[in-house]
Amino acid sequence: MLGTVILFAGHAHAEPRRDFCPDRPGKGSPSCVVDPGVFQLEASALDAAFQRSGPGSTDTYAVGVLELRLGLTPLMEGQVQWTPYSQVRVQGAGQTARTEGVGDLVFLLRRSLRNPDGSGFSAALQPFVSAPTGKRGVGAGGWQGGLVVPLSVPLSGDLALGMAPEVDITRDADGEGTHLTWTMAAGLSWPVGPVTLGAELWGSIDDDPADRAHRASLDVTLAWQPPGHDDLQFDVGVYGGLTQDTPDLEVSAGLSRRF
Repeated sequence: MLGTVILFAGHAHAEPRRDFCPDRPGKGSPSCVVDPGVFQLEASALDAAFQRSGPGSTDTYAVGVLELRLGLTPLMEGQVQWTPYSQVRVQGAGQTARTEGVGDLVFLLRRSLRNPDGSGFSAALQPFVSAPTGKRGVGAGGWQGGLVVPLSVPLSGDLALGMAPEVDITRDADGEGTHLTWTMAAGLSWPVGPVTLGAELWGSIDDDPADRAHRASLDVTLAWQPPGHDDLQFDVGVYGGLTQDTPDLEVSAGLSRRF
């Protein structure tokens, strides 16, 4: 979600920075909040999803997905997320239909309720809204919004459990109205030196009146922080679909950089 350069004027901190805590990788959201006045860029080189269930197939590609995080207060950060290019390719009945363009623009706040550095038991509230900047077939086709409640619980040793229940107001497939979508991500993370391994179970119930969809995936992630670089992380993720409504395979690779 690389080649982007951002110049940032440095500033002093009265206290040491919190541990580096990217949103990437995985489908859940962490409960940590970046320090006040700190910018953090998270970007994907490539996201791809492949679905082969049914008579046809659907391939989705997104390049350069960007997420910019800014610490607003000791307990709150703001985020802007945007996809500069996405392509959806549908094949069936001997024909191929392709839709491409920019994605929707997402605005998000994360407000810590406990332990904004993510240590110990940590919790946050994360409301968001997405503006329909993408063309239909790539974007949602209308305004959407929702609320995520990121939670983090330390287990034995360095093992940690993260959970992110979520409820969204989602556009109907016909574009005429909205409905609710319920989502839950729960995962374990385990740091091994400069590498953090993750295993995650993700599920979603989409109550679209035209076609109720049940989606679920089993996800494996790996994040690597180069030795001596406390503000940089590279990551990869592989997501395996568990239901007919879910892409059979999703892959992602990207980086996170704190300035």
